[in-house]
Amino acid sequence: MKVIGVDVGGTFTDIVLSDTTTNDIAIHKIASTPDDPSTAVMQGIAEICTHNAVSHADIAHVFHGTTVATNAVLQYQGAQAGMITTAGFRDILHIGRHQRPQHYSIMQDIPWQARPLIRRRFRKTVSERLTPPKGDVLVPLNEDEVRQATRELREAGVASIVICFLFSYLNPTHEQRAKAIVQEEFPGVFVTTSSEISPQFREFERFTTAAMNAFIGPLVREYIDHLDQSLRAEGIKAELHIMCSNGGVTTPKTISHLPVLTLMSGLAAGVMGGAWVGQLAKRKNVITFDIGGTSADIGVVTNGTFSEASARDTFVGGYPIMVPMIDLHTIGAGGGSIAYLDEGGAFKVGPQSAGAVPGPAAYGYGGTEATVTDANLVLGRLDKDNFLGGAMALDAEAATHAVQYMADQLGLPLLDTAEGIITLLNANMANAIRARTVQKGIDPRDYALVASGGAGPLHGAEVARMLEIPEVIVPPYPGINSAMGLLTTDLKYDAIQTAFLLSTAIDFERLNHGFADMEAQLRKQFETDGIDPDIARYHRYTDVHYVGQGYELRVPMPDGEINEENIRQTLDAFHQLHHSEYGHSFPDSPVEFVNIRVTGIGSIPKIGAPAVAANGSLDKAFVKRDITQFRLNEHLDQYETSFYRRDDLPLNSRIAGPAIILQTDSTTVVPPDCTVTANDSGVLLLEVGGRR
Repeated sequence: MKVIGVDVGGTFTDIVLSDTTTNDIAIHKIASTPDDPSTAVMQGIAEICTHNAVSHADIAHVFHGTTVATNAVLQYQGAQAGMITTAGFRDILHIGRHQRPQHYSIMQDIPWQARPLIRRRFRKTVSERLTPPKGDVLVPLNEDEVRQATRELREAGVASIVICFLFSYLNPTHEQRAKAIVQEEFPGVFVTTSSEISPQFREFERFTTAAMNAFIGPLVREYIDHLDQSLRAEGIKAELHIMCSNGGVTTPKTISHLPVLTLMSGLAAGVMGGAWVGQLAKRKNVITFDIGGTSADIGVVTNGTFSEASARDTFVGGYPIMVPMIDLHTIGAGGGSIAYLDEGGAFKVGPQSAGAVPGPAAYGYGGTEATVTDANLVLGRLDKDNFLGGAMALDAEAATHAVQYMADQLGLPLLDTAEGIITLLNANMANAIRARTVQKGIDPRDYALVASGGAGPLHGAEVARMLEIPEVIVPPYPGINSAMGLLTTDLKYDAIQTAFLLSTAIDFERLNHGFADMEAQLRKQFETDGIDPDIARYHRYTDVHYVGQGYELRVPMPDGEINEENIRQTLDAFHQLHHSEYGHSFPDSPVEFVNIRVTGIGSIPKIGAPAVAANGSLDKAFVKRDITQFRLNEHLDQYETSFYRRDDLPLNSRIAGPAIILQTDSTTVVPPDCTVTANDSGVLLLEVGGRR
């Protein structure tokens, strides 16, 4: 069976073609087309099929990681959306929680106020009110007011409408009826409700999540529908699956309805790819470190599993989003990151990026500002004649000119300036990794660093040295690791209910009924997707905290009927997790079960371990010897360095640095105090020297 993974990045669109029967793999990269990402997607699929003599009709599945939703949020280019909400609560989206993101800053940016997802004039209120704890009706829904509000929003020209009522997570009836009225009065409008997006308590976060779905909905729906139609027009009858923020994939129909699930689509694929590489290398603890042209994405995999971000950590573009997401972090640091002097004269690198166009000066597309790629070329760490496997020649003269201009501003020599650009970028990335590990009680020295992305292997060893990480793992195809990650996952759906049950007085009938309802919901979804619900896997979880705490921790729940005996497993797991997170626990204190969850997983075809040729040798792999620059012991020195082709390296033979390993989609830098081994599982294992 032939499957394709396509990941759209800020600079390149990556494509991988895999035969799940033979484990043959082919890769391809083309420049992204920001104005219409589907153009590069379709072109890349056509080219990789042509290059490998694969008929479009033979492709069974297309897996896609998209940045359309993410870019719409970051660039504030979503739809003009309207809102219908409970009378008296028009300004929840603006007020938030009166928590300042930066407590002491008088110049801080508050996204939901500076860049509202729904402008106040498009927020309408209607009479209705539900009451906790069961969602009983206090004030019936005024349907005439809903109709009037819809007409006003239609006349105002909104492209989508979101319905957010108080306590709808307890009883969605009012929201469902209001949605039906909106569809009657405004046929074809994109309409969504908070209870179908995020049926859990916390009004501000629930309202914002639903508003985000309305903000990005028309754009994402149009993109997915257009891509699906384009595939059909090209004779590709394959099933299209879209990567979600939770690390699973889903169907175009689901995403067209719930586009908010794709906010971290491409980033989640990178973590999945990193976890897969860890399995190839037989490493259970890895830090995934994916550097592209614009950004660096960081995730943590512990004991072979990744964690899901908690409700207090799930922000996208500064907006709180309450949907399941892999716990990951992104910073503006990549091969296209621009070096500059800020208004105070400080030397900085990123987050501004040269992007795909004009790109770094070395690309020859008109870029003039010094970037990280230019600095690496000036230091000799890139081979200008072997970039993208020789498909693209780098302009060394243009790169030197760009870095020299920055050197003149700093009053430093050319090479010191180039090395300074690299060091600043590496320090930024090391600090970002510390924020996801050390600050969370995780010792990075107990992990291996998976360096992926087009620029990850260029910087992996030096970043690892800063963090005292002993080992760097370079994937078989690091430059397209996110695209590979798309082929390692399954269909995945999440269901959630708010419970508010105390450990001292658990209503087991309600608890078991809630889990049964959610599993039935997921089984129906799998049936719709053509997956046998009886062979899907279902995992139960609960969000719990000690009574009086403001945030929850997620722990697993037992299968089958839950009773007094087996609920103790969950409580013990919570106490242990609380102690791990915060350094203390209170086993004798009452616990509150806030939310209950079910995750359903349906298996689909996956990529296998890549075939590795065993007939390599150093003589066969050798390309040339050249001079590169490295700073060891506080001195920037010249080193005569061997360049090798990765495909021809001997297996399980340690190579001492300095060395540069060339391949089509990336370049691996092995500093002078490091060694590298081509493992028979298809990865490069780089042992980091110079650690203190």
